[in-house]
Amino acid sequence: MTTKIVLLFLALFAALPASAASNAKQPVASSDTNVVFIDLKYGRILIKMHPELAPKHIARIKQLVGYGFCDGLSWFRVIPGFMAQTGGAYDKTGRTIPAEINSGRTTRGAVFMSHGKDINSADSQFFILLADSPHIKGNFTYWGEVISGMEVVDQIKTGNALDGSVDSPDKIIKMGFPSNE
Repeated sequence: MTTKIVLLFLALFAALPASAASNAKQPVASSDTNVVFIDLKYGRILIKMHPELAPKHIARIKQLVGYGFCDGLSWFRVIPGFMAQTGGAYDKTGRTIPAEINSGRTTRGAVFMSHGKDINSADSQFFILLADSPHIKGNFTYWGEVISGMEVVDQIKTGNALDGSVDSPDKIIKMGFPSNE
């Protein structure tokens, strides 16, 4: 009797999809859309992505969003009158993307990838401009623009004036693709 129960259990377990048999996060199929949303406690931000300007960066954003990587991330650096930054630690995901410097805008609502000291070290951090910032042109990869929800971005808790670091920062509740909801 015990052998039959064990065999039945093994057969059922083997029939489960890989996502049910594993505790690891599985990717959510990314949509063909080039719009991504970010939900905060204040509301929703919609970002139009520009793969024609930064195809490798857009592919990375879609990958991170598909894995749910951005859900729960903090807006850890918010400099009033400049930008709001979020993302994971540079050394945590183990990938880097070469810069794709392009002709994207540097106006309020533009979205750029962050990088470390090396311009070719972008990975999972990005920022939204809170004000026009032409001085960053040529230093960061532009990959999108806020098309709805700048009033939500404006409510993100700001950091100190010195370096923008935020105590008890706001967090991304969910980042995803509108067509996958």
